[in-house]
Amino acid sequence: MNYGFRVMAGMAVCGLVMFQAQGQTPPPSADPYANNADAGKTKFPLAAPAGKDSGAITTAPPGAVNQGILDPAKWKYGPAYDAPANSKIWNPVMIKMMKGEKVTGGTVFSTDSPQTYCAMANAGYDFIWTEMQHDARDWDAVGRMWKACPHARAVPGVRVAYTDEREIQHAMDLGALVIVIPTVRSVEEGKAAKDWTMFPPAGKRSQGGGQAFDPDMWGSVPGGYRNTINDNIVLIEMIETLDGAAAAREIAGIPGVTAVFAASGDLGNFSGYKQGTPDYERLINIVHDAALGAGKRLCGPFAWRDRPDFTCFQNASETAAIARGVAAELGTLKDTQGKPEVGPYAEKK
Repeated sequence: MNYGFRVMAGMAVCGLVMFQAQGQTPPPSADPYANNADAGKTKFPLAAPAGKDSGAITTAPPGAVNQGILDPAKWKYGPAYDAPANSKIWNPVMIKMMKGEKVTGGTVFSTDSPQTYCAMANAGYDFIWTEMQHDARDWDAVGRMWKACPHARAVPGVRVAYTDEREIQHAMDLGALVIVIPTVRSVEEGKAAKDWTMFPPAGKRSQGGGQAFDPDMWGSVPGGYRNTINDNIVLIEMIETLDGAAAAREIAGIPGVTAVFAASGDLGNFSGYKQGTPDYERLINIVHDAALGAGKRLCGPFAWRDRPDFTCFQNASETAAIARGVAAELGTLKDTQGKPEVGPYAEKK
């Protein structure tokens, strides 16, 4: 140790002893972060001083936008994840929704085959309705199917099992561009679905990565996936119960909800009336009125493609599509198999 350094060190020690001898401590700085001995010397210049309470819960560091005690309700959100100015929509389904054009979703119900999924995704639909409410497949299988042809003509979509943080965030992290929420019974459920679908400040989705961020999925979209997905995700909330119908106007009015779906089957299931009866049709018209009143799109089964104001449709499953395609291809040759008199293919008597 050189002589000059020893002198300076000794003076510092003497000064500390004098303060302690007088029952005093060195005067604190007005800046709670200024006493960090490593400030300006490390890559964590604003880190709390080692072993000390920084007081950050009540005092912000210099230059912070949000001053005073931390209050989430009053937090001024930062610009780090804002979409670039004049960003263009890159989800083709959202583009059609915004124009009020008719959108079709082909249902992938039972398969977990990437080949079958990709065949459906390139068959002519706008999006694929991957069924996760009533099918037993797992999210790994869904991820493999979507990853097999991420830029097929139909974008990946899914009906999740219910309004749930885990279900919705799994779907989003795997790359869903259409989210369908079943049996939304209240405005609270509708808001929760929006929260888990969207990143802050519009929602509460956690940034956990996943294949959605991969460059061959959406990681290389203009403006960046994290910054633009809130503007591109299509969120459809299904009205299927009497409680949902009663709250339909409020559900449709939730910011971030793209469309409401008048569930043809379950509105009958939960009401006890069949399509065409006055009580059933009243419920469908309630959902219709809610969508129009909120300026949102109105969805239903493909059979309703000519019903007034419906512009968004769920089509039949992959097995039904195969049957329709074969029938169209074969024409009069369909079901003209030979008829042996014996063996397993013989006509049962």
